Formats: sequence, structure tokens, C-alpha cells
Amino acid sequence: MTHRTLKVALLGAGSVGAQTARQLIERRAELAQRIGADFELIGIAVRNLHAHRDVELPEQLFTTDADRLIDEADIVIELIGGIEPARTYIERALSEGKDVITANKALLAAHQVDIFEAGRRGGAETWYEAAAAAAIPIIRPLQDSLVGDRINRVLGIVNGSTNYILDRIDTAGITLDEALDEASRLGYLEADPSADVEGHDAAAKATILAGLAFHTHVPRSAVHTEGITRLTTEQLVAAKRAGYVVKLLAIAERLPEKPGERDAVNVRVYPAMVPADHPLAAVHGGKNAIFVEALDAGDLMFYGAGAGGVETSSTVLSDFVLAAKRIVRGAPAEFVTFDANLRIADISEVESSWHITLHVADEPGVLEQISAVFAGNEISVRALHQEQLADSAVSTTAAAGSDEATTASAADVSLVIVTHRAPEERLRRTVEQLGETSAVRSVIGVMRVEGD
Repeated sequence: MTHRTLKVALLGAGSVGAQTARQLIERRAELAQRIGADFELIGIAVRNLHAHRDVELPEQLFTTDADRLIDEADIVIELIGGIEPARTYIERALSEGKDVITANKALLAAHQVDIFEAGRRGGAETWYEAAAAAAIPIIRPLQDSLVGDRINRVLGIVNGSTNYILDRIDTAGITLDEALDEASRLGYLEADPSADVEGHDAAAKATILAGLAFHTHVPRSAVHTEGITRLTTEQLVAAKRAGYVVKLLAIAERLPEKPGERDAVNVRVYPAMVPADHPLAAVHGGKNAIFVEALDAGDLMFYGAGAGGVETSSTVLSDFVLAAKRIVRGAPAEFVTFDANLRIADISEVESSWHITLHVADEPGVLEQISAVFAGNEISVRALHQEQLADSAVSTTAAAGSDEATTASAADVSLVIVTHRAPEERLRRTVEQLGETSAVRSVIGVMRVEGD
């Protein structure tokens, strides 16, 4: 090794940061051999020098002066999280020609264009394998391995916390509230769990994956986002009885061309029913799984840990080794480009299959009225069956636009309808009209179906 010793600055010492620091120290000789040069962790910038750490690290490494570390470093590893001051630190480091490694999905989803531009100005590269699916290598397959292919769809489970919650409901038969309480006790949820349970974390990751898959910048604001908090126990039980498992899915999809228009891409996050024999249904606990559907390579699946300090530090270290090797070789930085510039499509343009549960009176003429609504909106019904209505009061869903409760009578039943794929706009209009039909007492539940 004839190259000078590389200086590494670490910003943040939370769960992932502390594990990354530990491995940089303990595995220094091994990693240096892979890089072809020695390196030194010159410091760890933190807000509180005396905060409890999960890992015992040398006290002399800690500092509150992040600016000094950035000035002295060749490589900056940002594991602070959040938007500021992380954005300022990253853009400054890149502008000064220092490669940056980050796991900050919220920041990249909101400001990736500015961050990549800062790298171009400084001739430095941004590495972010840990930002989309923790330990799962998905960024480099999209950016490098499949760069010559045409990706049509990326679909998967990218939030381990919500997957744990939904999996416990499915496998243990507990309620949504019980699963949420259990996830909080076990540390799967933060004190403010909204980023997970409202789908924002998954949406940020979907934004990053879409940009790479389709070479198009997708603003976070363009991602249709629904979480799991509005799911009802009745919906989850009905899904299982019908042979489905409910998962919170992130989907980035290239939509078929329309005459006279360029290709479009839609990115969305929502809970959906997947068949019990689908590979995604077998993703248990806090695991993540991502499907990539490519024109030539076909269907690919990436599976593994979607969270955890040790697990996430694995991909951070992978980025570090690659960044250091680039510097040692003197290779030019590579930059993400959004040159395809596909049109961003609204979810109303997406074709979906819906599972609709209605509270209806068990009397003649009901099916005729309901069928007329579907026919009027050109929606084809794939399956329809009648079930005994639950004894408890039934509430309409948000799709029906009402919070009123309807008490079931002995003559009432639930009607379960699964549609063929149709534009979301027409499906939404259908559900609204069903809620206004005299034959329908209430819309009990509406959920999309994927993977069948």
C-alpha cells in the first residue's frame, strides 16, 4: 500500500453510526487490504458528547465540531438523519470534492437533485446503498447491473416496522391496536411512529428507487401515500379468509404509452392484499423484499433485513470501501442522471384491482342495483360472494366519505366483490356511487389487490 492514509469523518453515532464506527475500528486492517490503502477514523461528530451509546467507542473520537471533521476528511459518512443539518454538511463536503456516504432516505427523497448537483460541482460522488432497504443491496443493481435493461416495475416491502405489525396480525390473530402496542414495546417503532405507519418512510424509499429505475426525478410530493392506520380488523380478517395477506407495498411503475405521449411513471405506497402463495406473503417479521420486473432480465427478487444497526452498517461499509477504492485509483466520480425525464402520472391513471366489501340488505333487487353501478363505470367483476355480516356495528370507510356507523340487522349480509383491473379514477367513482345506492347500507372496506 503506497497510497497515503485516507481520513474518514463520521457524522452521527446512533444505532447505525455506532455500529459503523465499531467496524471501521475493529476491521481496519481487513478493510484496508480490500481498499488498497490504509484509512483512519479521525472523529465522530455528535450533538451530545455524553449521550448513551449502544457500542463502547474511544472517547477521544467524539466531537461536536462537524465542520472541522469535514475540513480534514477525504470521505464523509453522514448518519445523522433528518434534513438539517445533514443537508448542509453533505452539500458542503461534496462541493469540496469529498465523497459522501449516507443512509438518509428522507433527505435524498426531498433534495436528491441538489445533492447530486453539489457532487458534480465538486467532482465527488454520493453513495447511498443503505438509504432504500438497509442491508439489502438494491441501489447498485438498479444503477449498475440493470443499467442496460428496461425496468418496468419495482414493487416491494420496504418498511420493516409495518411489515412486523401486519405479519403479527396475520400469523398471531391479534388486532391492529395490539400489534401496534407490541411493535412499540419491542422497539420497532419510534416515539413518533407516523413516518412508518403513515407510509412516509416507504414513500421516501420508493422515490429513490424510482429515480434509479426510470432515470427520472420523481418529487416526493408526487408519491401517492397511504399508511396502515386506517385499516380495520374486519378488513384484515376478510383478507385472510379470502386467501390473501395484507402488506404495505411501495410500487414504482412504468405505465403503458398513450398515443402521442411519452412514457409515464407512477410511484405509490399503500396497503394491499397479495395472494397467500405469492412470495411477498412469505416475508415475515421486520424483513424487506423488493421485486424488480425488467424487460430482458425478467423478474428479480431481493430479500433481507430492512432495519437494524448492524445490518444497515453492512451496506454503509460496502459504500465506504467502494468510495475509498475510487479515490485510491484516481477514478472519476460517477453521477446519477435523470435524463429520461418521463412524465409523472397521477394515481388516477393507474390500473388496479380492488377488493370491495359492502353491507347490504339480503333482499331481491340488491344485486341488480349494484351490478348497474359497476356496468355504468365499465368495471368488470372478477369474483363476488356473500358472507355472514359481523355482529358488531359496521363503519363505512374513507372511500365512502362517511364516518357514520350502521347497525346490522338479522337480514343483512356482507357482499364481497373483487374487480378486474381498471383505472383508479373509475374505481373510486364506482365506490362513491355504491355508497349512495339505496341497496347498500355502507361500504365496509376497500383495499387494492396486487400480485395475482
